[in-house]
Amino acid sequence: MGGLSVSNPHIKRKNYTWLYFLLPSIAIMLLFFIYPILLTFFYSFTNLALTGEAAKELKFVGLDNYTRMFQDPTVRISIWNTLIFLIGSAVIGQQVLGFLIALLMKHKKKVFRRVIGTIVLAGWVTPEIVCALCLYSFFGDEGTLNAIITFFGIPAVTWLFTVPMLTIILANIWHGTAFSMLVFQAALDDVPNEIEEAAVVDGASKLQILFRITIPYIKETITTNMMLVTLQTLGVFGLIYAMTGGGPGTSTTTLPIFMYNQAFVNYQLGYGTAISLLLLLIGIVLSLFYIRSLKD
Repeated sequence: MGGLSVSNPHIKRKNYTWLYFLLPSIAIMLLFFIYPILLTFFYSFTNLALTGEAAKELKFVGLDNYTRMFQDPTVRISIWNTLIFLIGSAVIGQQVLGFLIALLMKHKKKVFRRVIGTIVLAGWVTPEIVCALCLYSFFGDEGTLNAIITFFGIPAVTWLFTVPMLTIILANIWHGTAFSMLVFQAALDDVPNEIEEAAVVDGASKLQILFRITIPYIKETITTNMMLVTLQTLGVFGLIYAMTGGGPGTSTTTLPIFMYNQAFVNYQLGYGTAISLLLLLIGIVLSLFYIRSLKD
């Protein structure tokens, strides 16, 4: 059989046909994904800048950008803020809230599911910058939230200055929870009713069914959704920048905000690309962790 496939040119040509169909995808990946990463990696070892003496002549500076990055206290603050924002809005907020909404809507009437689903989806389909402006108006000094609490005699609160991290976490939860809800809705609909009904007959409570049947059954979906939401949240920029600009001070300066400030406000593109690679590295590490969890 092996000799026939080698000696027959028609069979050989047919064996490589699949490669022709993949060439456009491979070319797009190389041009728009691999090449920018390699270029960013190269620039992270240079003094690339938009203004000043460094802008006149590109020089190789070795590990200077990385040494500066790990000695910069603002980088450590940005990493800490990024982790708080990630855990608060993605892991706890979108993941848990999305699951609870999907669980509560299971077995409900179509009309109820459509109404609740549409309300939750409104935040997801809203462009990020529009979402930021809506939440800025809601949490502003003279915003909707203060209007509500002052109506009940509670003093107004400067939410964006007193608890800025909480406001951007809530904003991102409102903006992204619908994605998790849709993923979990599809997963929960695939859980066989027969298994849950058998557990009820055996005397299992709702919590026992949830933790011993439902969650283990959709474990892979939970992990996959966690990975997607994590990577999406790591790159959130416009929402935070429009609401707080990374402030007050550095209280909401996440890595994307700090990278932008260094690259396009201070015009230090070489340093900014080094920070972007740190963000990429965090995303890769978290992705590998989730992929490892899927195999266990």
